[in-house]
Amino acid sequence: MLITSEQKEHQRLAREFTEEHIIPIAAEYDRKGEFPEFIVEEGRKAGLLSMGIPKEFGGLGLDSVTQAIILEELGRGCAGLATAFSVNELGYYAPLIAGTDEQKKLYFTSVVEGSLSSFALTEPSAGSDVRGARTTARKVGDEYILNGSKCFITNGAYAKMLTIFALTDPSKGLKGLSAFIVKGGSPGLMIPKHENKLGIRSSNTVELVLQDLHVPANQLLGKEGDGMKIAMTSLDMARPMVGAQSVGIAQRALDECLKYLGEKFSDPRKIGQATQFKLADMRIGIEAARQTVYHALSVKDAGLPYSVEAAIAKTLGSDTAMRVSKDALALLGAYGYSDDSVVEKLVRDAKIQQLYEGTNQVQRIVIAAQMMAAIQPKVAAAKAGR
Repeated sequence: MLITSEQKEHQRLAREFTEEHIIPIAAEYDRKGEFPEFIVEEGRKAGLLSMGIPKEFGGLGLDSVTQAIILEELGRGCAGLATAFSVNELGYYAPLIAGTDEQKKLYFTSVVEGSLSSFALTEPSAGSDVRGARTTARKVGDEYILNGSKCFITNGAYAKMLTIFALTDPSKGLKGLSAFIVKGGSPGLMIPKHENKLGIRSSNTVELVLQDLHVPANQLLGKEGDGMKIAMTSLDMARPMVGAQSVGIAQRALDECLKYLGEKFSDPRKIGQATQFKLADMRIGIEAARQTVYHALSVKDAGLPYSVEAAIAKTLGSDTAMRVSKDALALLGAYGYSDDSVVEKLVRDAKIQQLYEGTNQVQRIVIAAQMMAAIQPKVAAAKAGR
């Protein structure tokens, strides 16, 4: 897929933003394991907080492919900060999917004006398998009272708006899961722990505890029991974006290899053929992953079902980031292994891409299930013909 001249301009601006605001601070905040809060205001000025928010609510209203092009550039600079921006999008996907105009205005206005959002689904007993959810929402009068806990919540300490999932009817299991808009800093919403992570260390990741958290009933998204549908639709939208920032990680790893070899060899003809072939394989993998991301989001923007395409884009992108960054570390040897190297950070940042927004094992279940469903009618027809 060829990108348009308008998309190239967004790519150029995102690259300039990355070079000016992200790359110079990435190593420092990775070492400290801290989120640079000032980057939020810079992101607001660049339109990075509201890329997918419709224009009628003050956002840029960009198509999904363009958003992915931007997130690739951010991922090339620092996957931790790219994660902060991409999860900000994930947070507002739910009101975009199921919100009323009043709910959208409430949520989107905060983001457009310069605040982060967040998405709180994961719990200590409910990671890839959401059936373990325990957080409850009990309706009392014209409000819901939420109790429970959430873990590994990106942007949780800085988000002014959150999408939080809770069981309005625990007896129904996932059919009793509902989604709520919650304002950050609300009484009863506590943050007892900040996670210290292997990678994406400059993103903010926290535990949330909900203790008698009162939420107005008009902040329920959709109907009671719509939560699982809203969550899965939101994650379908987010998975290709993980693929996009993963491509950014892989591209940076290849760029660092070429930079290193250019400094080591004044004549590229002295670079061994085995190394050249390794570089070629890295380039092949990156381009395949990039085009897979573009394809998945083109299908989405066309209004067609794309859950499997989203799973493929996320899986291929993140697996490519892991493989290419590890190959880059091997090519740079001790220089790549040093904590002065960008490449060792890329390896650490790449691993989480295979885990969040649904592990790659879960994505393979989604992909395989579609193929098994296609086989079933053929098996039935073959049996009938005996």
